[in-house]
Amino acid sequence: MIIALDPLLEGDLLWTPLLIVLFKVVMIFVIGLVATMFMVWYERKVVSGMHNRIGPNKAGPFGILQTLADGTKLFFKEDLLPDRADRIVFRLAPFLAFVPAFLLWSVLPLGGDFSDGGDGTVVWFGEVTRVQLADPPVGILLVLALSSLAVYGIMLAGWSSGSKYPLLGSVRATAQMISYEAALGLTVASVLLASATLSTAGIVEAQGTLADWNILATGLAPFVIFVIAITAEMNRPPFDLVEAEQELVGGFNTEYSSIRFGLFFLAEFMNVVTMSAVIVTLFLGGPQPLMIGDFDLFSFLGPLGGTTWFVAKLFLFLYMYVWLRATLPRMRYDQLMNFGWKALIPLSLGWFLLLAALREFSSDGNAADSIRVTLIAVLVGAVAVALFGFALRVSRLNRERRADESQGVTS
Repeated sequence: MIIALDPLLEGDLLWTPLLIVLFKVVMIFVIGLVATMFMVWYERKVVSGMHNRIGPNKAGPFGILQTLADGTKLFFKEDLLPDRADRIVFRLAPFLAFVPAFLLWSVLPLGGDFSDGGDGTVVWFGEVTRVQLADPPVGILLVLALSSLAVYGIMLAGWSSGSKYPLLGSVRATAQMISYEAALGLTVASVLLASATLSTAGIVEAQGTLADWNILATGLAPFVIFVIAITAEMNRPPFDLVEAEQELVGGFNTEYSSIRFGLFFLAEFMNVVTMSAVIVTLFLGGPQPLMIGDFDLFSFLGPLGGTTWFVAKLFLFLYMYVWLRATLPRMRYDQLMNFGWKALIPLSLGWFLLLAALREFSSDGNAADSIRVTLIAVLVGAVAVALFGFALRVSRLNRERRADESQGVTS
């Protein structure tokens, strides 16, 4: 287990490996904070441009220090504690939302030397290591576990506030996040099926060429479902019903103020950056270069080329999430739940079964076998959709019949 965490931990633990690990820990902390501060400014600036406004422009060059100014203001605001609140849980909940987003960075490959078929390892101060804090054999399971912990922070924040409005907001948030967890897990299972490993570094290594990137290897559908599901998990528009202020005052964090409110605020923006990095790792090869023939655009950067590719891919999704926030209207809650349970979960399950069938019955890539398996899967899927639609229709007719009967009794 220790050897799998990092190649530099093989053999005797001398001062150099320990200092490198300490350096990585500090860098993960710095990257998390700086990326969050940048994302807050970036979203304000891009949205203001889309709305034909100026946006932050007073604190620092181009308003880059606006986030720091807002954070400093929150530190000095009064920290309120409701009389009916559970004091311990009320204080703990913001950290349950913020800390998991930080820890996710520890298992994500942030760079590496993949030139000439390299495995992503680099040499720092004479020691072979990876550009990630740790590479546990079950790294992707750790990612799923940490991403699921955020629901506890939101649920406990609403429950511990001692007020009905935060409680309603937290219950709605919990139902939303759990509903989309199933589709999220099934799409990750499709990636694991294609990569044949639970290690995040192994998943990146398995995507050595553009054809091997999981966005193509899994047939695009898991990628689309994952992006939609993770957007709902993060409570981002158009799924930001957790903070539907016109209905729930301010959602689960209504009773929070000062730096505790700031932690929830930062957790939302940190999750955007973190989950974008997870998408890049799972589907777009992580720090793997986009090769055009034998040409690598950032090959002149050497070992830093992988990190440059990672950041470039990351910015695609950061811009996408800002664009969605500026353009899409909020969904109704019934539409949100119907979409998750009746569309995403069946589709992700069916696609996973199709990939498993292709892997089992057409492992050699024979075209005839692949076509035969696909046709059978389409037939089975059509029957399943027809039965599902019939069940929904019967359920709707029964509800309408009971409603008519109740109206008849009332009249």
